[in-house]
Amino acid sequence: MAKSKSVYVCQNCGNDSAKWMGRCNACGQWNTYVEQRITQGPSRSFTKDQGAHALPRSLDEVETDRVTRVDMKNGEFNRVLGGGMVPGSMILIGGEPGIGKSTLALQVALRIDKRTLYISGEESPQQLKMRADRLGGVNSHCQVLSETSLQAILTQVEHTKPELLIIDSIQTLFSEGIESAPGTISQVRDCAAQLLKVAKETHMPVILIGHITKEGSIAGPKVLEHIVDTVLQFEGDTHHLYRILRSTKNRFGSTSEIGVFEMTGEGLREILNPSELLINQQPADLSGSAIAANVEGIRPIMIEVQALVSSAVYGTPQRTSTGFDTRRLSMLLAVLEKRANFKLASKDVFINIAGGLRVDDPAIDLAVIAAILSSTVDIPVDPFTCFAGEVGLSGEIRPVHRIEQRLGEADKLGMRRILMPAFNRKRIDPSRFKLEIVEVTRVQEVPKYLFG
Repeated sequence: MAKSKSVYVCQNCGNDSAKWMGRCNACGQWNTYVEQRITQGPSRSFTKDQGAHALPRSLDEVETDRVTRVDMKNGEFNRVLGGGMVPGSMILIGGEPGIGKSTLALQVALRIDKRTLYISGEESPQQLKMRADRLGGVNSHCQVLSETSLQAILTQVEHTKPELLIIDSIQTLFSEGIESAPGTISQVRDCAAQLLKVAKETHMPVILIGHITKEGSIAGPKVLEHIVDTVLQFEGDTHHLYRILRSTKNRFGSTSEIGVFEMTGEGLREILNPSELLINQQPADLSGSAIAANVEGIRPIMIEVQALVSSAVYGTPQRTSTGFDTRRLSMLLAVLEKRANFKLASKDVFINIAGGLRVDDPAIDLAVIAAILSSTVDIPVDPFTCFAGEVGLSGEIRPVHRIEQRLGEADKLGMRRILMPAFNRKRIDPSRFKLEIVEVTRVQEVPKYLFG
């Protein structure tokens, strides 16, 4: 007869304990232990069913077939996956509520010419039909099911034999063999493991949609990210149009690619050339704006950096940034104060990355400084000039990676001049580009090239 016992499981890392503790010994988080009931069945005998287990083979005896990836009928999605979805693989898509995870998955289900089973634990079939009509119509190959029981889902998978399975979301599923609430660590881990087993045995690709915590990481145990083959993060601001699909783990492709989408009333639209949309075509007589040659992963993107410098109304000057690290902004202001003699200690400084994007590339430092200087002296920067360079604490302009891709993107968009580190000049052939390349070694030289 099955035995039942009670354990306490940390909801942050999955560590279990026989008694409740205020602080987890594994991850150090407070008040994360939750009581769970675990039913133990009879122990398995190792002498039975030995013929059902796989036997070890030498690598030279293993036959490999050329893998044909599944075209997702979405160019940006295919780009992030590395050319399409590998049969038998499992993809986990995470992101904030309302960012577009379910919209992306449903668009894939409606466009792909494969038998697709869309499992929703959060919406009814009628709600899915309304959303499908808004996204461009239904697809006869797509079947929907509103279910949260894992056993019922596996039964339907066995009957319908879909070529693509979509689970929205993994936190809503529960296995009847585990006596805990849906969304707990044991439930998420067991459901993901059983779905992975089915995917590998049937060569059926599976897309899982996952919630994220308030810290921005995918909810559930960390082992969930180790179970799946690919982890995709959907980033963006719900108040802006643009979304970025970024890969943080990919067993069958690169983690450097990103996909850019625009959220519209008809769903997510692919952005094939993000640079043209992220650069605002504003009048040339406005100060405080500079174009940065940014790289997201391995994809060059030209973005607009906006700055506003004004006299501080209150005693302590404000340092505010949107889409840019505030601590790095404070460092750049200190460098300008110390090395370039620009007195900004009594000024309010505001930085904004146009389009609602968040940028982590250090090569954007030079564009941020150019925008701040332009706003300080109220002289506009030439709209056909772009910037790429990292600024050090001593005021030196440090080299950046992938400089040729940055130059190629700037040249394609009609830029005429680029300010870049002098060290990077040695590694490129200037004759390949129509740009005027200006070498900058120190931050003190930037005002001379900007304003003459």
